[in-house]
Amino acid sequence: MPKTKSAKKALRQNKKRRQRNLVYKEKIKKLIKEVKALCANKKVEEAKKILPQVYKLLDKAAKVGVIKKNTAARKKSKIAKLISQISATRSSNPV
Repeated sequence: MPKTKSAKKALRQNKKRRQRNLVYKEKIKKLIKEVKALCANKKVEEAKKILPQVYKLLDKAAKVGVIKKNTAARKKSKIAKLISQISATRSSNPV
């Protein structure tokens, strides 16, 4: 347990920040999982509708410092690539 006043304050701040970071990370994981599920079910239009929400959340998390900017960019790129691949295969092979 912290002894000094500043150590106690640092502990309080760490708890708050940890909670905030967990909320952001859970939201990011949930949305990315949703996009991947939609892509797996060939529902590209629905995935494209969710894409701006994913981008917004990733950018916000990077801005606040939950994740690094490059990590956010990498995740955004990966999702965009997945959607474009699915839509390309769908357009070349119409059902």
